[in-house]
Amino acid sequence: MKTARYAGAGLAAAAMFSLAACGSSGDDSASSPSSPTTAPSGSMSAPMTSGAATGVTTNADVFGPACGQLPQGNAPGSLDSMGPQPVASAASTNPLLTKLVAAVKATNLVDTLNSQEAITVFAPADSAFQALGDAKFNELAQNPSQLAPILQYHVLPQRYDAKGLQDAATAQTLNTDGGSVKIAGSGENMTVNGAKVLCGNIPTKNATVFVIDTVLTPGTNK
Repeated sequence: MKTARYAGAGLAAAAMFSLAACGSSGDDSASSPSSPTTAPSGSMSAPMTSGAATGVTTNADVFGPACGQLPQGNAPGSLDSMGPQPVASAASTNPLLTKLVAAVKATNLVDTLNSQEAITVFAPADSAFQALGDAKFNELAQNPSQLAPILQYHVLPQRYDAKGLQDAATAQTLNTDGGSVKIAGSGENMTVNGAKVLCGNIPTKNATVFVIDTVLTPGTNK
């Protein structure tokens, strides 16, 4: 399994935003129902895709230099633990994905992501968000209307594995105004709009996840 060999490409990317300031009071788990407040108008509203096996991966397909950072065995956040869970719930169990979970909760997207049948998620690692700086990070955390379009740009309304992304070369994101993303390279040299894939082909119940080292900016694939 590229999983054991590469052991666990940091769903770090999935760590899209550990905004303690954004975390809900009470139970933090993304598996909990999201806040009943209405999500911002720009929030993800992906068309439900009919359950195709296309793009579905297994633990043996995981690759990348950061995969070894994932918890091992059946521990929370491990491949075995995340696989049966929908993507937002899976991310909530992984200690490398705290920032992503907080961002998703801040924009009330937990249920939206979990309810999709087949999507692809580019998940920036915690370090990717740290590179934005605390001031910018906190600004986004407190402005869901600004944060939602950024999150949308990290999700494709179709499920792809690495081979499918390579073949597609470009793919439209849920942020239709922000445009598509460009895929280049392959294997450990794969990039998404220039962001390196740290751990790819990570399977969850309804999504294939690619942890990346940079927060993608909408409209940058020109």
